[in-house]
Amino acid sequence: MEPYSHEEHVRHAFDAFCKKVLRNEARDYLDELARRRSREISFSDLPVEIMEQLSSWDDYFTEERTFDVLGHVVQISSDELAEAIAALPEQRRDIILMSYFLDMTDKEIAGLLNMVRSSVTYRRAASLKLLKELMGGKTDDS
Repeated sequence: MEPYSHEEHVRHAFDAFCKKVLRNEARDYLDELARRRSREISFSDLPVEIMEQLSSWDDYFTEERTFDVLGHVVQISSDELAEAIAALPEQRRDIILMSYFLDMTDKEIAGLLNMVRSSVTYRRAASLKLLKELMGGKTDDS
């Protein structure tokens, strides 16, 4: 039997080194997968509340009614509500839209419409009462 040559020894050493590197890489990969599995949760395991926060809905076929309020565009997708708001007088409609859809305070609305704040409060309350009548008394709380 012939003793190993230096080239053959280098080849075997390189082969052993490559196998060791591949084993360590495979172990690191499997450890990383285990770490991810311990931190991640599948979508099917998430509670409904969190799924709703992560999701979005596309309303391609819904018709929205738009209202222009002092340069702001307000879109309402509920036909019944849009019809009731359209039936209001213009100033009362603007007060309702600015208050509930543009999140303005009575003071801000009063400044834009050149009115007293208490008048805005009164007209908003009266407009809500009229809206309830126009919608046939249908509200979320009834």
